[in-house]
Amino acid sequence: MTSVWPWIALTLTVVTWIIPFLMLFVVPANRKPSSATAWMLLIFAFPWPGVILFLLIGSPKLSNRRIALQKEINGYIKDVVAQAQADPEMRPLLAPEIPARYQPFVDLSTALGALPATAENGVEILTDYDAILARIAADIDMAQRFVHIQFYILIADAATEECFRAMERAVARGVTVRVLYDPVGSRKYPPYRATLQRMQAAGISAYPMLPLYRLDDVNRPDLRNHRKIVVIDGEIAYTGSLNLIHRAYHRRDNLYYDELVARVSGPVVDTLDAVFRADWYSETGQRTVDPDDPFSAITFTPGGTSLCQVLPSGSGFERENNLRLFVDLIHAAREKLVICNPYFVPDEALMMAVISAALRGVEVTMFNSEARDQFLVSHAQRSYYEELLRSGVKIRLYRSPVLLHTKTISIDDDIAVIGSSNMDMRSFELNLEVTLICYDPCVVADLRRVEADYAARSLEVTLDEWLRRPLHKRLFENLTRLMSPLL
Repeated sequence: MTSVWPWIALTLTVVTWIIPFLMLFVVPANRKPSSATAWMLLIFAFPWPGVILFLLIGSPKLSNRRIALQKEINGYIKDVVAQAQADPEMRPLLAPEIPARYQPFVDLSTALGALPATAENGVEILTDYDAILARIAADIDMAQRFVHIQFYILIADAATEECFRAMERAVARGVTVRVLYDPVGSRKYPPYRATLQRMQAAGISAYPMLPLYRLDDVNRPDLRNHRKIVVIDGEIAYTGSLNLIHRAYHRRDNLYYDELVARVSGPVVDTLDAVFRADWYSETGQRTVDPDDPFSAITFTPGGTSLCQVLPSGSGFERENNLRLFVDLIHAAREKLVICNPYFVPDEALMMAVISAALRGVEVTMFNSEARDQFLVSHAQRSYYEELLRSGVKIRLYRSPVLLHTKTISIDDDIAVIGSSNMDMRSFELNLEVTLICYDPCVVADLRRVEADYAARSLEVTLDEWLRRPLHKRLFENLTRLMSPLL
């Protein structure tokens, strides 16, 4: 009897050669060339592992159910906003006159995220880590109706103890406390399980975001909810880069984090709350407002003088919302552009926008960190330094052992962007993020003072110095850059 093994081996060899060519019909479809090229390089080099990996994490979008749900939520938000704008008392807050300079960005953000620009908001920039946690706890202690808390990482530890006690006190006096947390982001930090048990025992309604165990809603495992939002009674809200955890993130080395958070009041609070409520509904199926009375949880209370807008983004949307806005804003810069972000791994459009701004005479400064906490991403972002420096971009590295985790952009003297989004393809395509845009010179002036403090704590990178780095570092940076569309 002739052995079948040679035929099996021949068949596997032929299939292995055919697979990469068949994937040419699948991988590039509706995908960025950089991402498609990276996937095809992997599949041609390692056909079977590459195909398996692509099937597991190749899609950058949430499930069809979640995308349809996001469209439903956006339609509901638009209807509620339209009803509110028809009210003469609400119209000045929800349909204010928009200066011509801001109109394109307002229109773009509204088209992408369904949330309008709102007037008469108060914006306070906070940078003291422990003081931020203390302010959140104090505001929770003032809550009378509800507290909504959403973090990528949420852990009860020595630093966050007062926040958790404030939540427990709120529940005890009859306030509804809802919490969303990312189980993948939080799980590796102690005491994760004790944190969940504590919330359950206190009567806090806590749910995981995009849990991996749901069989009725299967998504690729690394699609995560990276948003950071706190809303208290629809009157006060927080958003920015901070997670609810000790500033050292329970690391064993000496590294710790500096953050920036915006504490806001005014109608923009309700738009941040809309993002939370949309996520709550998506994860739990529970409505937080009466469908017959959509204004039951809305205050639209004036809080200051700032024109603000909230833009949610992520894999539940059809487009890369945050990337499109960032590119548009950078192209509009005329005099000064400051980018503060721990992870800068741009696509071609973002890189071109930053370089073009520098070449046309805009003073462009980018803050990264000397310290590194993401090995591949940190090396990949350094592969862009030479081109940035040659174009005239100033690069400043925040001194180790502190990692500057702030995610902000300031444009000229009148536009400030504060949010949760990194400037890499993970935050642009995969993670669910939230961004606060402030069209206000006063907010930018406050942010400029923070940037000046960051500059005093940073080292400037020069082109001559950068070109003298060892050859092996250049090689590794270039290799990680090739993988950047997949990071």
